Amino acid sequence: MKKIANFALSSLCVAMLAACSGDDGKDGADGAPGVSGESGVSMYVTEKDVVVTNAQHAYAVYADSLIAAKQLKNVIEQFVAEPSEANFSAAKNAWLDAREPYGQSEVYRFREGPIDNLTRDDNGNPVLVAEEGPEGAINAWPLAEALIDYTIDMDGAQLPENPASLPVGGNIIADLAEFPDITKALLAEQFERGDDEANVTSGYHAIEFLLWGQDLNADGSYTPNRDYSAGYRKVNDYYTSASGMGECTSGVDNVVDSVICERRGDYLIAAADLLIDDLQGVVDAWTPGSGFHYVEFTKDENVKASLAKILEGMGRLSFGELAGERMSIALRTDSQEDEHSCFSDNTHRDIFLNAKGIQNAFNGAYQRMDGETLEGASIYDLLVVDGSHELANELRAAIEDTMAKAAVIDTNAKLGYSFDVQIQNADLKQPVTHTIEALKSQTQVIKQAIEALEVTTGDLEQDTDEFGS
Repeated sequence: MKKIANFALSSLCVAMLAACSGDDGKDGADGAPGVSGESGVSMYVTEKDVVVTNAQHAYAVYADSLIAAKQLKNVIEQFVAEPSEANFSAAKNAWLDAREPYGQSEVYRFREGPIDNLTRDDNGNPVLVAEEGPEGAINAWPLAEALIDYTIDMDGAQLPENPASLPVGGNIIADLAEFPDITKALLAEQFERGDDEANVTSGYHAIEFLLWGQDLNADGSYTPNRDYSAGYRKVNDYYTSASGMGECTSGVDNVVDSVICERRGDYLIAAADLLIDDLQGVVDAWTPGSGFHYVEFTKDENVKASLAKILEGMGRLSFGELAGERMSIALRTDSQEDEHSCFSDNTHRDIFLNAKGIQNAFNGAYQRMDGETLEGASIYDLLVVDGSHELANELRAAIEDTMAKAAVIDTNAKLGYSFDVQIQNADLKQPVTHTIEALKSQTQVIKQAIEALEVTTGDLEQDTDEFGS
């Protein structure tokens, strides 16, 4: 049974029915409210209520992501200690589970918050500095997997932008001379090695690559005409002398020294450790009552600016990041490397969950991993209270339209047509195109909401050049 938790209690009607007044959207000329309770929207919802709800939900989403990351680490440790097929599958499933809450957190980007800007000052105190946050270390993609481990030639797509930035020993796992010990400190140090943004050494997608390997065809080859299979890494890549499971490999029929498999396991565990550290900092910053960013974000004098940031995050994720960088580029170029979770073929979930995060922010709702549903004051409520009833319904309809279309991408993948196959197939391309267009349309309605609520934001279309001017 689901539990319901209502946030921003100051905006809700507690105990006294007389304190509740609904708005039926048919106010008279004098602005009198509609019949009490008919719409379920409290006439007392304020900007502060919406901001507090959003902040509380940010904490919950990141806390769920942290819980799932810790569960992932535990399963990875079990797999590394006993690299059986069953434990290998369990590690992959734990990674997929960990992506579910994190995908819904992306709406908290693009707003000068902890995920984008969190760092520490000289005294070790958490502060926000533009573009110094952990987001890249947590979720950067596409990554140059050749820096991490062995690869096969895929038209050079797996190489860094500057191949000279690769270590002399080939990659971090193979190069015992330059990297004698693989630790989370080393992964952090080597992040964007040689000032090359493609040299991503940590985060979800580094772990994904180590679990799935490159997304080859089912026969282990790579051709531009892709099939429905995901990454092709075999469990033998983790066999060590201590495990007694068999000979260590780096790819099919490529037997190597057992130390390489030990280092591969070390890398997996270190990456999971670093992911936990990075998420912990974001959770701490958003902790209700004590998190430094939560406190600042919900201060009375910051409410207007915070409301603007909520709407800006929704719009910029909708247009530039999701419709543009995460979908349009992959579709236009038919690029497997430009799909978000290309090793695991989980991109359909990335798309759906990113869109879901926008819907969550609009509705003031989030369902936690344990099934608890968090509900509070919403932007929809605020627009109704503001008198913008038609706009509230228009934005709700636009977001629901996006979700319906993103669900088709998700469903097609579950029917066996992974996103990298969808962008190759003329019929399956249509739902992708329809979702991109819905996201673009949704952004235009978000702009109207920004104007109606009289807040000031940055350009919602600044994060991509995909759609021209």
